[in-house]
Amino acid sequence: MRQAGLRINPVGRSEAARNLRNRAIPIYLSLRVPYLWDMDSALDYHTAKALLEWQVELGVTEAIGDTPIDRYALADVAPGRAKAAAQATATPGPVVPTPAEDPVAVAKAMAARAGSLDDLRAAMGAFDLCDLKKGARNLVFADGVPDARVMIIGEAPGREEDQAALPFVGRAGQLLDRMLAAIGLSRTETVYITNVLPWRPPQNSDPKPEEIAMMRPFLERHVALANPDFLVLMGNISCQTVLGKRGITRLRGHWTEAMGKPVLPMFHPAYLLRTPSAKREAWADLLDLKVRLRDG
Repeated sequence: MRQAGLRINPVGRSEAARNLRNRAIPIYLSLRVPYLWDMDSALDYHTAKALLEWQVELGVTEAIGDTPIDRYALADVAPGRAKAAAQATATPGPVVPTPAEDPVAVAKAMAARAGSLDDLRAAMGAFDLCDLKKGARNLVFADGVPDARVMIIGEAPGREEDQAALPFVGRAGQLLDRMLAAIGLSRTETVYITNVLPWRPPQNSDPKPEEIAMMRPFLERHVALANPDFLVLMGNISCQTVLGKRGITRLRGHWTEAMGKPVLPMFHPAYLLRTPSAKREAWADLLDLKVRLRDG
């Protein structure tokens, strides 16, 4: 316990008090004890002695300073509280998390800035908000002739496409090439090919709705820049993305319009490999496309 520059020790009080009287009385001839009188007044010997003995009776055992301290003049905060208050002031407040970016809004902004197909490819390569990018080997952008009259939109790359960085290069792609050749078309001269997603989904699974939504702005810009006469949508995922509908068995063979272009839904070549009986319907759709090209 401290008071007026003195230390109070409850242990050994009698002996300590005698020692204090013997050693400290001469020192306290000019001592000014606070709170009891005017701090600027001098003390005579007997008054100082009487005050010292009073302090001893209170339990003072040691003088720790030559001058008293008026603690009422100090800040009205306990030392512990003052330290805590200082720490609280210095401690930064809780970090407010940055609102998560809207992938669709970011994709729209990036796609809108693309003035060419090369710009669009670069923008898609710089888009980091789709988790599919983390597991893919390559960005699969497009193949064929950019100014072709027919633009085919597939679903997503498979293993072979991911390795080659080109759409439709596996067994389904080989079947697609034969289908096109049957009506006088080819990816090297008269067809442009891309996918809804530029990155391979894990285990070739169906894309998630949020993945489709964030990549749709890039696809819309892709169609606008390529500017084909006709769009061919192959498979359910392509129809869901472009038309907002699923059910390829019901949709195939029926012309509609989307993204400002005439659109023909068709079976995906991978489906035809699994269901050869559907090739008849696919052949009918190809002949319909051929007529449109001839008459349009």
